[in-house]
Amino acid sequence: MSNIRLIDTHSHIDMIEQISLDEVIANAAANDVEKIILPCAYPKDIDKIIDITEKYVNVYAYLGVHPSEARDWNDSLSEKITNYVSSGKKVVGIGEIGLDYYWDKSFNNIQKEVFIKQIRLANELNLPINIHDREAHKDTFDIIQANNENSTVIMHCFSGSVEFARECIKAGYYIALGGVVTFKNAIKMKEVAADIPIDRLLLETDAPYLTPVPYRGKENQPAYVRFVAEEIAKIRGIELEELAALTTQNAERIFNF
Repeated sequence: MSNIRLIDTHSHIDMIEQISLDEVIANAAANDVEKIILPCAYPKDIDKIIDITEKYVNVYAYLGVHPSEARDWNDSLSEKITNYVSSGKKVVGIGEIGLDYYWDKSFNNIQKEVFIKQIRLANELNLPINIHDREAHKDTFDIIQANNENSTVIMHCFSGSVEFARECIKAGYYIALGGVVTFKNAIKMKEVAADIPIDRLLLETDAPYLTPVPYRGKENQPAYVRFVAEEIAKIRGIELEELAALTTQNAERIFNF
């Protein structure tokens, strides 16, 4: 029996194509992954995500609309999400929400409006917010600081500098790192992994994307969060068991597991 306990705090298991969901869950368990949080990206997927959490005892949900899909937001989604939360479904946060200026800057103002609405929804529901921030660090940070009252902030798939990570830590946020930290050329992410306080660190895969070494280039899955943990433990000069225990405690504290 392994004494390693891992939580994949961000994994789109509904988008994995090469193996079944049953296999995804079994592989995760075989690699000491105790819990998986499945984020929502598209409004149309909210019901499907809840169905998956109902089927698998160790899968939980973030509900929200990804910034790239902000034009599909309508205010009835707030009521839908609220109903799922209040009826006791396994919703542990609002996400993934935020700003993405990488693909298309033509609707940045809509992204900002929808981001603010979802922060306020999380505040009303007293749930954490899972933040997608791609090439939008300043606007993302400023909007959170101006609008977030009581929700724990998780910077998913953190891609900023050490300096930005320190600003986030100072503001009380958590930093979630995934497979990129294992890439040989990811100097900035390795610096962040070495620098941030361990009580602010979370592990994730962002499966099926950003697969860690040694499976880079193939489809990602929650089982591979172990490689993220191993790399960060190596960078920090601590045992894998310690890194796993501390990051799992962080997730348990945030999500009341």
